[in-house]
Amino acid sequence: MNKQAVSPFAKPVYVMLKPAGSVCNLACEYCYYLEKGKLYTHVKSHSMPEELLERFIQEYLSSQTMQQVLFTWHGGETLMRPVSFYRKALALQRKYAQGREIDNCIQTNGTLLNDEWCRFFKENNFLVGVSIDGPQEFHDEYRRNRQGLPSFVKVMKGIRLLKKYGVAYNAMAVINDYNVDYPLDFYNFFKELACQYIQFAPAVERVDAHAGDRVLTTPEQQHAAIKPAPFSVDAEKWGDFLCAIFDKWLEKDVGTYYIQLFDATLANWAGLPPGVCIFAQTCGHAGVMEFNGDVYACDHYVFPEYKLGNIYAKTITEMMYSPEQMKFGADKFDKLPAQCKACDYLFACNGECPKNRFLYTANGEYGLNYLCKGYKKFFNHAAPYMDYMKNELLAGRPPANVMRVAGQFST
Repeated sequence: MNKQAVSPFAKPVYVMLKPAGSVCNLACEYCYYLEKGKLYTHVKSHSMPEELLERFIQEYLSSQTMQQVLFTWHGGETLMRPVSFYRKALALQRKYAQGREIDNCIQTNGTLLNDEWCRFFKENNFLVGVSIDGPQEFHDEYRRNRQGLPSFVKVMKGIRLLKKYGVAYNAMAVINDYNVDYPLDFYNFFKELACQYIQFAPAVERVDAHAGDRVLTTPEQQHAAIKPAPFSVDAEKWGDFLCAIFDKWLEKDVGTYYIQLFDATLANWAGLPPGVCIFAQTCGHAGVMEFNGDVYACDHYVFPEYKLGNIYAKTITEMMYSPEQMKFGADKFDKLPAQCKACDYLFACNGECPKNRFLYTANGEYGLNYLCKGYKKFFNHAAPYMDYMKNELLAGRPPANVMRVAGQFST
């Protein structure tokens, strides 16, 4: 597969903002970000000051080469900052926009949503991502507060408020060792909610004690003591999960319910940008900035060795187009094992997220994705349907036409 030479400036600069760092009112067992606070134990407050907020917004907007600019607010828990903080952010966006079109999306665990928040989001056209792991039994297995109390009831109250005010929202669901066994219960729950936009995020982490009492590891860390965390999803079950929901989706939901992973797969099938970084050929254009101005290569690579610098010392442009960051992005393709580069489905997954590439191939080459077996199972299963939808899409017809002929295919 030949890589196309594309200028890095052909893509928008994208830096996710952490206004409260890793601070959160929940303590979800599988959370990969809670422990990032241990990188900043010397700092009393993990709240982004307004002076830094203004510096970021001014620089972020001036670094853009595109007319449309997306601000993504992430946590920890973003609503640990008051509504006034985000009102200030919007005022600063208007101050420095210089004619650009600005969109805002925010990720929340949903437990702190109230009427004031929902009115604010509706009035300012925010897209709200809500973390919810399916029905109550599945959700409360891992998503609890610091006292060990479940969070499902509060999340559902928040979702009802979003609906009441007509706020655009989507669901982000972590698939773990527990809920992966119940794909249809899981999918039907979101249909009952009438949630039309769903993201699945497979839980994959490895643990090993190291500096600062942190336990999560980077893929580069390799020794026998490092094991997948017990909540990590089984790779083959992940494939079964996707296949089961895909079949249900094909019955009558194509074009009505939008499942990010299926949409991204179809995009790659049709030779279009997948719209999600894990399936892109390269990465590195999406960084993350912590509450104190530290910028890291990626939200999943907030480790000291992936720190690009601090906004007080370097500009966003300098950091995001630095040799280190450009190499980080190119490594996604360059470091693929030969087995991956020879795979019939390389075009579809591009090796998926580098954070999950910590296995060895049959030939002993390092860098095979932990979820490879699952994705292969899904791609094999979905291939005839994806072929059909691709042809419909490229012909200018709705891919949803696949529902009329789905029974003709067998896998």
